[in-house]
Amino acid sequence: MFAIHHFDNCRAAASFGDNIPETVYENLIKTVKSNLAPFFKYMDFRKQTLALSELHFYDTYVPIVSDVTFVYKYATGVSAAIALADKVVNEGQSARDAYLNFLMLGGSKFPLDGLVDAGVDMRSPEPIKRAIKYFSDLVDRLMDACQEL
Repeated sequence: MFAIHHFDNCRAAASFGDNIPETVYENLIKTVKSNLAPFFKYMDFRKQTLALSELHFYDTYVPIVSDVTFVYKYATGVSAAIALADKVVNEGQSARDAYLNFLMLGGSKFPLDGLVDAGVDMRSPEPIKRAIKYFSDLVDRLMDACQEL
């Protein structure tokens, strides 16, 4: 179906309506694939905690997702939010001002370009790496908290 509408692939067709460059999704997939250790650690922990003999990927799906394309949009949005929050907390007043300027844009600028102005380039793997690190830290904290019980 995507070829009829002159798209190279299904992903290009799916992202066209939102004007999201395929590089954003490519970076997401590539970066997650190269940083799978925290996810496997979480899955092993979840399997052990729930006393399951087997854990399937569908056991770990985000329950609010009914449309598979939403997963990517959600993941990129969360990655951007984590990167913005990290900058605001750790980089001082200039990062706070950039964030406030981003918010003041409203819908006047394409979101990816507004994020670049705020110091977060979703076309690069950096925000996704930050999100994976944040997730990994949360898994470690969860495991530590469960050890204390």
